[in-house]
Amino acid sequence: LRLLPVSAGKVRLGALLAYLPHFLGHSISAGLDIARRAFDPRLPLQPGFVTYATRLPPGRARNEFASITSLMPGAVPAGEEADAIIYHCLDTSQPVAEQTAAEERALAKVLIAGEPHA
Repeated sequence: LRLLPVSAGKVRLGALLAYLPHFLGHSISAGLDIARRAFDPRLPLQPGFVTYATRLPPGRARNEFASITSLMPGAVPAGEEADAIIYHCLDTSQPVAEQTAAEERALAKVLIAGEPHA
């Protein structure tokens, strides 16, 4: 913790507690979705990459965001660019960018200034 920059930002405890059911729900949903896809070969897959332009700067907030969005069904962060995170998706026909934008808005309510966020 001593190595983290002073401007690493803080968390709103109340907002974090309100966010936890959302986080747990998405975690369970993602696990069920992946299991369903693994055991039902009839489900169509269109694997590929989706680039999501995030408003979070590189650093702690973006890393937390990438970790949380790794729980989205069928998508996992696979890299980043200056202003974007690249996700590997099992099905690029799914609304990955829209789901990711919703997660970014939800996480922004939890974070306190220190790093700019949406």
